[in-house]
Amino acid sequence: HVQLVEYGGDSVQAGGSLRLSCAHSGRTYSRWCMGWFREVSGKEREGLATIDYSGMTAYADSVKGRFTISKDNNKNILYLQTDNLKPEDSATYRCAASWDVTAVAALSNIASPEFGYWGEGTQVTVS
Repeated sequence: HVQLVEYGGDSVQAGGSLRLSCAHSGRTYSRWCMGWFREVSGKEREGLATIDYSGMTAYADSVKGRFTISKDNNKNILYLQTDNLKPEDSATYRCAASWDVTAVAALSNIASPEFGYWGEGTQVTVS
């Protein structure tokens, strides 16, 4: 069983920054791939950033240059540094994990329920 717990969401003003974290526990895989997606009620889920077992990363165009994904393997925590936040970034941010998939391939289906494991999410509100 794998558990993913996100935290770090908050209400911030446009132009501000937040660092989101996702603590993962339970079973892990050597070829682990993790990432973030966001969801807004009434809109399609959007994959944002992924990082795979080799350290390769991939980003959606909407966040490229503003968001940075990283991980601390010793602490089993996945991060998403979000800078220059915009009101349209307001959403529930969720982390996800799967295996045997590259960062680029994962970005296109991380927001699909078939991807693997999901966390419950943390809310980000930008005004």
